[in-house]
Amino acid sequence: MMAKYARFQRAPLVLAIVAGSIFSPVVSAQDAEFIEQATPEVEEVIVLGRLQGSAEVLIRERLEEEVITDILGAEMIGRVGDSTVAAALRRVSGLSLVGDKFIYVRGLGERYSSTTLNGATVPSPDLTRNVIPLDLFPTSVVDSLAVQKSYSVDQSASFGGGNVDIRTKGIPDELTYSIEIGTGTNSEVSGDVLSYSGGDDDIWGTDDGTRAMPGEIAAALQRFKGNLTVAGIRDTLVAEGNVYSSEQEALEVAQVLNRQLALGLNRDISITEASTDPDQDYKAGVGNRFYFGDDWALGFLAGGSYKSQWRESERTIRDYGNPQEQIDRRNGSTYSVDISGNLNLGIRFADEHAVESTSLYLRNTDDETSIRDYFDSNRLLSDGAGSRNYELKYEERELELHQIKGSHALGPETKGLLPIRFLSWVPEALVLDWFYSDATAITDIPNQVEVIASTETDPETGEVISSTVDIASRSASFRFTELEDEVRNYGWSATLPIEFSSSSLELSAGFARIEKGRSYKQTEFGLDIFSVADSAILDGPLSEVFSDSNITNDDNNFVFAKSGSNKQSYLAATSTDAVYGKFDWTLEETWRISAGARWEDYSQAALEWNPYSFSQSEPQITNDPEALAEAVYADDDIYPSLSLTYMGALWAETFQLRFGASKTAVRPDLREITDAIYIDPHTGDQIRGNSSVRPSEIDNYDLRAEWFFDSGDSLTISVFYKDIIKPIEFFEAASSDDNIAREIINAESGEIIGVELEGMKSLGFIAEPMNSFFLQGNVTLQDSEIVAGNEADAPTNAIREMTGASDYVVNMLLGFDSPDGNHSASLVYNVFGERLYKAGRDPHPDSFEQPFHSLDLTYAWYPTDEVTVKAKVQNLLDGAVEIKQQGVTVFEEEVGQTFALSAQYKF
Repeated sequence: MMAKYARFQRAPLVLAIVAGSIFSPVVSAQDAEFIEQATPEVEEVIVLGRLQGSAEVLIRERLEEEVITDILGAEMIGRVGDSTVAAALRRVSGLSLVGDKFIYVRGLGERYSSTTLNGATVPSPDLTRNVIPLDLFPTSVVDSLAVQKSYSVDQSASFGGGNVDIRTKGIPDELTYSIEIGTGTNSEVSGDVLSYSGGDDDIWGTDDGTRAMPGEIAAALQRFKGNLTVAGIRDTLVAEGNVYSSEQEALEVAQVLNRQLALGLNRDISITEASTDPDQDYKAGVGNRFYFGDDWALGFLAGGSYKSQWRESERTIRDYGNPQEQIDRRNGSTYSVDISGNLNLGIRFADEHAVESTSLYLRNTDDETSIRDYFDSNRLLSDGAGSRNYELKYEERELELHQIKGSHALGPETKGLLPIRFLSWVPEALVLDWFYSDATAITDIPNQVEVIASTETDPETGEVISSTVDIASRSASFRFTELEDEVRNYGWSATLPIEFSSSSLELSAGFARIEKGRSYKQTEFGLDIFSVADSAILDGPLSEVFSDSNITNDDNNFVFAKSGSNKQSYLAATSTDAVYGKFDWTLEETWRISAGARWEDYSQAALEWNPYSFSQSEPQITNDPEALAEAVYADDDIYPSLSLTYMGALWAETFQLRFGASKTAVRPDLREITDAIYIDPHTGDQIRGNSSVRPSEIDNYDLRAEWFFDSGDSLTISVFYKDIIKPIEFFEAASSDDNIAREIINAESGEIIGVELEGMKSLGFIAEPMNSFFLQGNVTLQDSEIVAGNEADAPTNAIREMTGASDYVVNMLLGFDSPDGNHSASLVYNVFGERLYKAGRDPHPDSFEQPFHSLDLTYAWYPTDEVTVKAKVQNLLDGAVEIKQQGVTVFEEEVGQTFALSAQYKF
């Protein structure tokens, strides 16, 4: 509103750092003139003209927000060199990155955080969870990231730690185009890497059909009603009316068909060593806006990117009870391809009507090859014999999104065009906004291979001397996984600002609906070896072990069958209808109060699905009334919010003090409301759902003080408290020694309290040469507690910290901008405190991820206004991921150092 913007105009130097802008002692003549006119009392200011415009917009938005919000701009993201949204968000105070994919906000796990794209809900390609893995989004499509930490009723009530809104780049005001080329490598990639024979289109991150389920196997699943065993095939052959001289003849015919089906599998799976290429990174974009007369404008923005890289990893897991004897070592390589494309179209009439569409396509593919050698309770390291798994996994994730939105006001230009005056009574200030978003996420994992072998090893070091494929059931497995997640989100809002002599009032109301549907299908086949004529064939390359000649040899007993549990596939859906109303009142540009309420009607259903069941007694989806009732959950409630802001000049030229209070909820994930038992495809843990689990209610309280100085320095102090009623948590359940089972329950209670400090300081006060340097950073200190309650099964600690919460998170940036504006550099440090990785079950202690000290260096050279050359080194300290249980290191993985170089031309 104009009153609030006026206060912002009186302190233009606040434009500086909070939004991610960078300071420099160089000021253009135009900038100097603007500063002199706007703030004549200020003698000198340090602003980098290159970033001033975007910084002004983001700072203005932060000051205008009715609730506590942190905003990270594209310039700062580019400065620190983060390539994914997940990596960039760890720079925001109170946020920490887990597993390189998920963001924890204020110590709360990923289920307590939500993600939107341009304000709309988007689907997730994660196999078991609603949460979106944020490594899917490249920063090249991002204009800014807004992290809303306190709740407002125009957001979904499923709000725990906060909401991350990914704002994609918009249409430029004039012609602009850019092209960027980059390369790089990682220190862990040394020489040749593990690989195998893939498809011809792997370079584009998509399978050409090499790994797809063969058509003859898909047809056989239908013909033989999901039973591909020899006996199952025989029974179908007889039922079809085929006549055989004896039962033995029928079995022999069935065995031949069984082996012929096995030949349809892609068995070109020998793991070899291959050379690698350096990282490749290409980006390009073009946009323009065309003006027609004084009122009409039409624009577009198109862009695309391609990135490929090789990475190697070494991971070691040790058993807490016997860390010297039970060891699991995995050496692997991953070839990753990331592709993105975006197209924005927009039309605008005067300042009264605007319609804009956004289309976005993202593809992220990881092709993993690994060899895992391990010793368990059955085969200890000192026995000189171990186990080996050969593993291939090709995972392709895609997101396709189409959005359209509009904003309309019946202003004087619009009313002047209307032939009649029947809408003259409508206030010109009334604004109607609407949006529609349709997005689909797909995950495809074709021909995921695991071959089990036995090894002869050195009893001292565990080094493998020889390896032989096992003669047993499940010698080799071939898994095909398909997930499709679709979300439709649409709604509208109306806003009416009213100006009084000494205050302003804004009334708003809106409606939103979210529809989400998901299907998950997993099909697994086993190729078992029960006997061989010559055991030497089991020692060769995998493609030879499972060759046509070995499978069809009558002296060998290779058996093909569909394997795995029928409880892996599922169907799920959610729907949410919401209406809200609120008011926002500003008094004398000093006090501001915003309050409102949101009503949500939420429903959820999740059902086990057996796509290969063909009998009425065991339908693909249950028709049992009790089971159907347990699979459905519905709830409706009212969620209020209150925000109070004081705006003044306490200690600084611009000061704001904000207080927020709200009630929100966190709901169970897709499969968690069923009693199904299934295997987590990521961790291998056995997961037990719970039809009794219910949403958690959260009372949120926030207090933030912000100081913005005319010198460009800034300081922010935030205090937050969250009281969680019946928090949804995973707890370890009873299982066998070598397996891990987890169950979802409502714990008794939980709470988290914390303080966030952030600021920026120019270092010119030290000495004049230091004018080119500045220090920016944030520190979060927090404490969390969860009380397990009676539903937890013998937890080691009945009262403990929340999973993923750490006592502190630190981000620091030392920046340099040369006086001539041609060079900039940033040294960026990030560390999180020890955080709970997995809660133990008595008598096993909890496991904690250890602090990871990340130090990155980026340097940029601007030889011209259009050209940027950038170099970066990540993980300078060469830190590793480490997890400990009561002092015992049970997990460690080397990350390596990443080196990158890029050049960009932008006009």
